[in-house]
Amino acid sequence: MAETTEVERPLSPHLQIYRPQMTSISSILTRITGNALIVAAALIVWWLLAAATSESYFTTADAVMTSWFGDLVMTLSLWAVWYHYLAGLRHLYFDAGKGLDIETAERLGWACIIGSVVLTVITLLLV
Repeated sequence: MAETTEVERPLSPHLQIYRPQMTSISSILTRITGNALIVAAALIVWWLLAAATSESYFTTADAVMTSWFGDLVMTLSLWAVWYHYLAGLRHLYFDAGKGLDIETAERLGWACIIGSVVLTVITLLLV
């Protein structure tokens, strides 16, 4: 049997020296916000089902939804809706074959983050 010699190859970048890029961060945020919106939708469905079930059950569900925790979840969900919307528009732009260079992609990533925060604050002020 032939002997194998071990070849020294460089290791992949470790997380301590790897700098995440805006394109990867925005992609990850898009996935996280999409899944978080499912959780928020489940809470809203629970609240509506509780309203249809009984008054005592609705009182419990309404207490959760109107508490600081419910306010936090709904506010973060509002941000997630705006971020997911803007990221979808960005992907439509990418699908048209535009904005694919690194500089533009990074600017669009920042625009999604900043724009979603601004739109969330505007929406909260209007409500």
